[in-house]
This record gives sequence, C-alpha cells and structure tokens, in this order.
Amino acid sequence: MTTDKELQQLQSEHRLILDAAGEGIYGLDSEGRITFSNAAATKILGWRIEDVRGQLAHDVHHHSYADGSPYPLDECLIYAAFYDGEIHRVDNEVFWHVDGSCIPVEYVSTPIMQDGKPNGAVVVFRDISQRKKIERQRQEAHDELSKLQIAHQLILDAAGEGIYGLDSEGRITFGNVATTEILGWHVGDLLGQRAHEVHHHSHADGSSYPREECPIYAAITDGKVHRVDNEVFWHTDGSAIPVEYTSTPIVQDGKPNGAVVVFRNIATRKKIEQQREDAYEKIKALTEQLEQERDYLRDEVNVTVNFGEIIGESQALLRALAQIEAVAKTSASVLILGESGVGKEMIARAIHTKSDRAEKPLVKVNCASIPKDLFESEFFGHIRGAFTGAHQDRVGRLQLAHGGTLFLDEVGEIPLSQQGKLLRALQEGEFERVGDDKTTKVDVRVVAATNRNLMDEIKAGRFREDLFYRLSVFPLEVPPLRDRLDDVVPLAAHFLETICREMGREPLRMTQSQVCILKRQGWPGNIRELKNVIERAVILSTGGRFRLDLALSDGSAEKQLPTTPSAIESSDFVTVAEFRELEKANLIAALQHANWIIWGPDGAAELLGMKPSTLTYQMKTFGIEKAS
Repeated sequence: MTTDKELQQLQSEHRLILDAAGEGIYGLDSEGRITFSNAAATKILGWRIEDVRGQLAHDVHHHSYADGSPYPLDECLIYAAFYDGEIHRVDNEVFWHVDGSCIPVEYVSTPIMQDGKPNGAVVVFRDISQRKKIERQRQEAHDELSKLQIAHQLILDAAGEGIYGLDSEGRITFGNVATTEILGWHVGDLLGQRAHEVHHHSHADGSSYPREECPIYAAITDGKVHRVDNEVFWHTDGSAIPVEYTSTPIVQDGKPNGAVVVFRNIATRKKIEQQREDAYEKIKALTEQLEQERDYLRDEVNVTVNFGEIIGESQALLRALAQIEAVAKTSASVLILGESGVGKEMIARAIHTKSDRAEKPLVKVNCASIPKDLFESEFFGHIRGAFTGAHQDRVGRLQLAHGGTLFLDEVGEIPLSQQGKLLRALQEGEFERVGDDKTTKVDVRVVAATNRNLMDEIKAGRFREDLFYRLSVFPLEVPPLRDRLDDVVPLAAHFLETICREMGREPLRMTQSQVCILKRQGWPGNIRELKNVIERAVILSTGGRFRLDLALSDGSAEKQLPTTPSAIESSDFVTVAEFRELEKANLIAALQHANWIIWGPDGAAELLGMKPSTLTYQMKTFGIEKAS
C-alpha cells in the first residue's frame, strides 16, 4: 500500500514532468471542470491554477471565437471528447488570455477513459502566434510575389518578341504569349523540357543541329551574350520559322545559372529581303541588258542617220519592197542575198519595222567580226568566271533579242564548229550561257544576210545544210545598183543633202551633166560606193560648186561628157558642132534652173562653176537671151 509520502513524491514527479513540457497541458473532469494544469498553460493563458481549478474550462478561456462572437458550449470540440470518447485535433481556434487578448492555438483534446467510458479529458495546446505571424508574413510575401509575377508576365506578354527562360540545364522555366503565337506551343505544357529538343533540334534544311553547337546553350556555359540572325525555330506544326535571337546568361554569384532567350519571327523580313535580292538581280540583269542595248542603239542611231529609209523607184527595188511587205508580218526566217553594199541591213530593218515585233529590239550580229573563240560567248553570253577574263556576267545577243529580231549579217562567216549550237538554239528556242547550267528560253525572229553563195559553201563543207534550210525559209534577193540605175539619182541626192547637213556645209546641187555621169558608172561597190563618192565630192567642193569630177578616181567625169542619145548610141565621140550645141544647151539649162539670174549665190555662174563675166561673154557668143 502506497504511503502518503510516496504519493506526494509521485505527484511531485508528475508535476515536474508536466511543467517540463513546452505545450500547455490541463485536465478536465467529466463535467469539463479544470482539475490541473502545467506551467506552460499558466504562462500562455496567464491564469493561476488556484484561480481556475474547478471552473468550466470553456467559460474560462474558450467562450468566444477570434472575432468575439459567442462559442456555444455544445459546439466545443474540447468537450466533444467527453461525449464521443474520440480524440479531437484543432489548429484554427483561439484561447482567451486573462488579460482579454486572444491567443491563436492548436490543441488536442484526448478523452480519459475509465471502465470503458470517457470520464474527463486532457487538453494539450500550444501558442501558434509566432507561427501564424510567420505564415501571415509568408502569405504576404507569396501574395507580393504573385503580384510581381503577374506584373512581370504582363510585361513579358506585352512584348512583341518571343521571350522564354532556361535553367542551368537548359530546361524551359517560363515563356510569354508571343512565344506561343510564334511557335505554337503552350509554355505550361513544356515547363521543365529542354528547349533545344522542343524547337531548335534541326537546321533549316532538316539536318540535325547538335546541342553542343547551339548558341542558346552556349550562353549558359560561357556566360556570354550570343546573337544569331540566320537560323530557324521549329513550330509545333512542323514548319520552320526563320528567326533572329539573343541568348543572354542569367548570372548568379558570378556564374551563369540559366539564360533568357529573346527572339522574333523574321519571315516577313526574309521575304522582303528575298524580294529585294530578286529585284536587285533583275535590275542587275536589266542594267546589263540596257548597257548592251545602249551600244546597239548607238549603231542603230548611226544607221538611221546615215540611211533613214529605203530610197529608190526602180522596178527591181519595188519588187523587193513587195516581198518585204509580204513576209514582214509572218514569223518566217528570212535570208537576204545580195552583193556587198546593196543595203541588206536596210532590208532587214524594214522587215523588222513592219513586223509585229517592231516595238522590241532589232539586234545585229556581224558574224564576220566575231573572233572564233568568242563566238559562243558573244551569241549566248557567259557568267562570271566562265573563262579567263570573264570578270562579270554578260548577256548574249540571242537573249538581248528576246521578243524581237536577230539580224545575222555575213551569216556565211559563222565557224562550222559553232553552227550546230546556233541551229539548236534557233530550233528549240533555248540555250545555256557559257559556264552556266541554267537553260534560258528566248523568242526571236531570225533575219540573216550574206553575199556568199551558201550552196557552194555547203558543197565545200563550210556551211551546214540543215542550218541553211532553217535560215532560208524565205529567201529575198536585193538587186545590185547597176540593175536599178533609176535609184542612183534619188540616192545621190539624199546622200548629198544629208552629208552637207552633217558637215555643216551650205547645200550643194548636182548639174545635169553630173547626173548623167553618175548614171553611167558601173558601181561595183553598190550603194556604199555611191555614198563614199558623194561624201568625197562634198569634202573636195569649194566655192559652192559640187566637184564630182574630183571625187571620181578614174577621171570618168571628163571622159563621159553628156551627149545626145543618138550620139551615145552611134559612137564614142561627138563633132565640134555637136559639142557646141551641147555646151549651149548646158548653159541654157543652168540659166533656166537659176531663173536667169547670173550673179550671186545660186546664180547660173555659180552653178556652172565659172565667173559671171565669163558666162556673160559666152551668152553673147552663143546668142543666148532670156525669152520674153
């Protein structure tokens, strides 16, 4: 049997144990009255056990909620342990201090079981004011952080560029709306994934892009800013998006600990740049073509100034012009035949001018003037570096004539080795520039000219028969000047007027005798020779007198004096009387042409190339007087 001393000792030990606990502890009897408490309970709630022993605990410190509203006893979880014999744990209520302040607590009410029935309870509680304060501070900090995150996200989403973050291992940590719009992926679905595998795994051509070569990840390893403007990011639909981006390291404690990537879609810019590049290439090509055309236009101007139009009225020329009218509107190839100097180029120009291609260029190629080694480059063009000296791209004559007419002058001079290439280009309407593997298509009408007998050239093996038939769909022969003497005077008059104007000379006139002399010439050099004679005569003329006699090198001006038709047909000489009649007739013709004015500019004396006094004397000698 326990003695009183042992009982006191046991109570003392229990008290020491209770007081050693940091939590408040008190006991309740079966009616909910306080039976004991420890030092921590006294300290937390401010009561003394002597003052509260035997009182209802609910009325002492649990009578109200934190907001001061009454806490009904029948709802008190401390007392619930009496009724249901279960342990009740609560962490969101308050106990009231004796000074009237409320103490946030968490508590456990455990029933005291006796004979299998609850017969009281032990309540263990702790002051959680500090924890609540910390939780409140943590919540406030969390709320503030959330506000900052929202603000930062709003800022990120307001940016037009895509922005996302990476951790130290290259895994996605955040992203903005533009990232979703540009690449199609939702940041929430990709958080924690490696960015390289998500959208940067391949080059634009589909080849693999090793991660260790990726500039985005380089910022994490070397701590430097990397800028790139010639790569692609991959959209979730599998398309490549051309981008420019900057990968900036996130530095923490002096070391890179992630990166921020800012990028923009430059597809539109790339398209504009490509359009600009295409336009530049087109302008470059057009510039080269214009430079070529400029050179040709200089020749065109010279030819136009020197010839202007086909002049003449002979039947032979009229027949040729009728053929020109017939063939010009067609697309048939024309082969112009005739001696050197008959005006084959003028015929070619007339065919072009009267054709549907008149608004397009007429490109002349003098086949005799092109070196054999440069023939292919001249005809088809070349690219830069195609051969030694090819410092820039060159447009060939064939491409220059696209849509227009290609005039092949002296076509019989084309080297045999190049005739096959020309035939292929003309038949198929396409060719390749020297050094280029790109095929260029052209639409040209071919007019060729030659003074050679191409059939003889074919027999001699110097000209391809198939090329001949390709060029001579419509042969057109231009008669020599000796077969069209009616054209000599109109041509000579045209040349005389044109040359005087070009040289800034006063207009000169031909006499009737000079006209007869011109008609009597054989003109082996044809129109070219006639023009040269007239030009030479203008140069040698002085004093307003046209000196054809000085321009004719064979002295025919003296030998072939004008005679009557009968005299010319019967013999090579005239009698003295006949000569005097001819001289008299010449004087009368000059006087009539000058309206019987002897002196001054355009007077008969000036036309005849003699002094006015000499003309007056000869008029008296021949008895020439102006008719009344």
